Amino acid sequence: MPRTRPRHVVMLAFEGAQILDVTGPLQILAAVNDERPKDDPAYILTLAAREKGPFGTTSGIRLVADASYVRPPRSFFENIDTLMVSGGDGTIAAVRDADLLATLRKAAPKSRRIASVCTGAFLLATAGLLKNKRATTHWRAARLLAKTFPEVSVDPDAIFIRDGKIWTSAGVTAGMDLALALVREDFGDDMALKIARRHVMFLMRPGGQSQFSAHLAPEAYPQSRLANLLRWIPENMNDDLDIATLAARANMSERSFARIFRKETGETPAHYVERVRLDGARRLLAGSTLAVASVATRSGFGSEERMRRVFQRHLKISPSDFRDRFRAQGEQP
Repeated sequence: MPRTRPRHVVMLAFEGAQILDVTGPLQILAAVNDERPKDDPAYILTLAAREKGPFGTTSGIRLVADASYVRPPRSFFENIDTLMVSGGDGTIAAVRDADLLATLRKAAPKSRRIASVCTGAFLLATAGLLKNKRATTHWRAARLLAKTFPEVSVDPDAIFIRDGKIWTSAGVTAGMDLALALVREDFGDDMALKIARRHVMFLMRPGGQSQFSAHLAPEAYPQSRLANLLRWIPENMNDDLDIATLAARANMSERSFARIFRKETGETPAHYVERVRLDGARRLLAGSTLAVASVATRSGFGSEERMRRVFQRHLKISPSDFRDRFRAQGEQP
């Protein structure tokens, strides 16, 4: 393998960072070094936090920062190839850390590429680095990111997104998928495949993060005038749930119902019902031995083909593949 100049990767972290947001991507990059001669590393990895030395993560395990982003080494900003920022519960406080934001704003223009893991996207957005960009984050935070930063085009399903020199990823292990894509960009498919095999990963994970997200919960709309209806729909998902039926149950005209429903849930009644049925089918596929056709009937799709199309549109996998991936351990069909 020809010698190359090592790429300097700086991971910015903070108190309360998610430990895998930090260590997952760095492990993928470090694995490339293991494939090369000791005197010819692919990456030089630096972990920076508010203070040099130990800092806490959400797991309670402490990591040790190589440098302080408040008082960085003189050459800190001169040779960064890839600037990364982690996410985690500590993001809530980190977005108010003026020193961290200043570091991002100063280092970003001098870095070849910038990447966030999970809710680290909020730090990039707060620093103004995601303006008019496509981005993603953990599915639980995607709606908040879109609401807080309307200038960012948020894709709640993507595992990771690249928009120019900015990369963002979904939650936790998705940071490893992103890092694997960085390896692929830097050293090609063969190296990326080698690292993926070593870590028992997909080279390209099938489907989006929606397949991993929690089921719809009516409790998410406790103040809604439609709260009772939203609780009723999942219990009757195999009924005829057209807008006339739903409006009558809510004791509203169809026009008023459609307007209020969209205002309070952010989507049309038809789209909401489809997602309820999708979630119902997911539960049945993962937790029962029912045939796929029976699942389609019980969840209100009517036909296996219609259910398959909805799964492909929302989750980008088939019902059968979903069952294979998420069936309870040891359960047989």
